[in-house]
Amino acid sequence: MMDWTDRHCRYFHRLLTRHALLYTEMVTTGAILHGDRQRLLAYSPQEHPLALQIGGDDPEDLATCAAIAEDLEFDEVNLNVGCPSDRVQRGRIGACLMEEPDVVAEGVAAMRSRVRIPVTVKHRIGIDDLDRYEDLLDFVTRVSRGGGASTFIVHARKAWLQGLSPKQNREVPPLRYEDVYRLKRDLPHLIIELNGGVTTLEDVEKHLTRVDGVMLGRSAYHMPYLLAAADRQIFKDPSAKQASRLEVVSQFADYCDQQVAAGQPLARLTRHILGLYHGCPGARAWRRQLTEEAREPGASGNLVREALSRVEGIPAGALA
Repeated sequence: MMDWTDRHCRYFHRLLTRHALLYTEMVTTGAILHGDRQRLLAYSPQEHPLALQIGGDDPEDLATCAAIAEDLEFDEVNLNVGCPSDRVQRGRIGACLMEEPDVVAEGVAAMRSRVRIPVTVKHRIGIDDLDRYEDLLDFVTRVSRGGGASTFIVHARKAWLQGLSPKQNREVPPLRYEDVYRLKRDLPHLIIELNGGVTTLEDVEKHLTRVDGVMLGRSAYHMPYLLAAADRQIFKDPSAKQASRLEVVSQFADYCDQQVAAGQPLARLTRHILGLYHGCPGARAWRRQLTEEAREPGASGNLVREALSRVEGIPAGALA
């Protein structure tokens, strides 16, 4: 979810669910160690629980970045071994590391030696021709035994490292949920979570009868309001109140005012809420107004309130 789940997206998603674990974009170890760390790792306290997802292969660099994550009070550090992009592969990061489970294990062990927060691994079911179930089982077993990892988030598609774009790698290889279910059966002592192709909370509930957790990606981004029912439906919190879209946007408009005052362009914020009214009357006008007018000079949270008043049929003055 690089370039998607930035801090503004996560703040918005936290308005919808209190219990779901949120993940940052994948940040490389090089960027953390040598880049603008404040910009890359900044977040709002409201975002907790929050995991920092990192990419890298050098054990010492990974350990240092894990320690930084713990110092910054992230709740988890996640090693991405699933991203198939060419740019990431050139840095020996992401899915290409599934060919080297001992390297992954060494990195995980180094991170775990430096921090107390959980260190988890996200990966594919396989890459290229290394895609038999036996290969998946071997990878997870070696990373678990050699690195001490106990939680694995498994994208239920293989990745083609050559010939497919990252977008195609999310759509072309078939989903193989049974491989993830089998992995849980064969390694019951590990926490196995499933990712890929999950679009509804009903899907989540079905998968949770076979695995320990489910990660939502682009469905939560494009149809974010599905998260609003998660605290009651998935996390079984009887005290959770499902926020209305009106309540969520009203709070996010206040956040927009704060961020714009701090120098953030409004369009950088509103791009994350375009799908909130997915499937609702007025959704197209909502998206159009925010997309077109958020780029205008002086745009602020008032634009969000204006768009909200139109889609909800409420006088704008009532939302001030």
